[in-house]
Amino acid sequence: PLCLCWALGPAAATAPNILLLLMDDMGWGDLGVFGQPSKETPNLDQMAAEGMLFLDFYTASPLCSPSRAALLTGRLPVRNGFYTTNGHARNAYTPQDIVGGIPDSELLLPELLKKAGYTNKIIGKWHLGHRPQFHPLRHGFDEWFGSPNCHFGPYDSRERPNIPVYRDWDMVGRYYEDFKIDLKTGEANLTQLYLQEALDFISKQQASQQPFFLYWAIDATHAPVYASKQFLGTSQRGLYGDAVKEIDDSIGKILKHLQQLGISENTFVFFTSDNGAALISAPKQGGSNGPFLCGKQTTFEGGMREPAIAWWPGHIPAGGVSHQLGSVMDLFSTSLSLAGVQPPSDRQIDGIDLLPVMLQGKLIDRPIFYYRGNELMAVRAGLYKAHYWTWSNSWEEHSKGIDFCPGQSVAGVTTHTQEEHTYLPLLFHLGRDPGEKYPLSFASDEYQRAVEHISGLVQQHKASLVPGQPQLNVCDQAVMNWSPPGCEKLGKCLKAPESDPKKCSWPH
Repeated sequence: PLCLCWALGPAAATAPNILLLLMDDMGWGDLGVFGQPSKETPNLDQMAAEGMLFLDFYTASPLCSPSRAALLTGRLPVRNGFYTTNGHARNAYTPQDIVGGIPDSELLLPELLKKAGYTNKIIGKWHLGHRPQFHPLRHGFDEWFGSPNCHFGPYDSRERPNIPVYRDWDMVGRYYEDFKIDLKTGEANLTQLYLQEALDFISKQQASQQPFFLYWAIDATHAPVYASKQFLGTSQRGLYGDAVKEIDDSIGKILKHLQQLGISENTFVFFTSDNGAALISAPKQGGSNGPFLCGKQTTFEGGMREPAIAWWPGHIPAGGVSHQLGSVMDLFSTSLSLAGVQPPSDRQIDGIDLLPVMLQGKLIDRPIFYYRGNELMAVRAGLYKAHYWTWSNSWEEHSKGIDFCPGQSVAGVTTHTQEEHTYLPLLFHLGRDPGEKYPLSFASDEYQRAVEHISGLVQQHKASLVPGQPQLNVCDQAVMNWSPPGCEKLGKCLKAPESDPKKCSWPH
């Protein structure tokens, strides 16, 4: 019989290490195990063979920073503040000039794990605000190597500064200046740096006998895509495939390291992505969402359904495949359960504990809510998905060549004006029609039954919803990364312009 002691007992000396591998814009269809034809992810495919594959796993937002805020708080972005009220149903993220960030009132996973004696490290992209009060070491992490924003650039240091890379409290350089990314060839050694950071941290923690939480949030598959020299030109999929191959190789090395140190049976590892593949960057700089409709930025399956693998040798039976509806927010609740820490009871937590699913093969009935900004766009219950609003992006953007659903126009579904379906939701059966191409007939009994059930869930959800203070409404050039902590030691401080706060503009 499988031991559920982690789910039940208080934090014990045996509390397992927790390693969350979060990819950036990697799609459901990017792994061999999900049918990618070139089969270039042998290590992730092996991880799935030794662990459990989640086929119905979702992010909480089709965009980077809100989904990361959701993972670390266990709460929907509309609750934790990672959304905007500037325009209806807008996707908003945290560019350099955003004023907001993760509020102090939110309790993050590393803060709670600290109470159980965990040492916590983030490697890679934080994306929950870059001003000093939002620094990850103020929110429960003990160590950081990575960056507050995406690796966009290079910038001229007059209009906007290059993005800093931090080690713990202080910046140690900037992208394109001290951390090179060659936009012509796609060469950068950042994934190798992130790999080495992970291996060193794991070794150090194993030697100190302290349980650890490692959040490995790397970004090589986010455009501009990059890979290091030995991987360039090795994939059938071009540069994007090179980046995936390097990530796969790195994850193989991390899992092997855990095995060689003899701690794999005491380390829970979960692999997923922050949102669907960015089809706007495809095919050269973007991935694949397999059979699903559209991609990043949208609340169709291609924007929200993620590849997901759980691995915990000796605990999670090998070769498992689960149809549990899962969410990145469940990683919050599941991690707390592993550590024997109670989730906070003074706020709504949207994540559920997946340990009974992984250890005993249980299925837990729960809906999935698809938000875009401040609007509930769709809801999934069982195999049915009801769309209350549809919108891929505006005609204005679409006419400029910005397309989140290239080659995938479905009449009445992929709309370029915001279409409300509150009274007659568009309904799909995702078992028969995972690509959301065939809405069910409004007149059918099947439609009536499913919509009645989902409407009840929506009423319940909305009745108890207390939205957080929106963090992504105000932009100001003065708050950009002009003079991050540590810049004076490097001679890299830049003069900030006068403060001039404005309402952020979010076209999509």
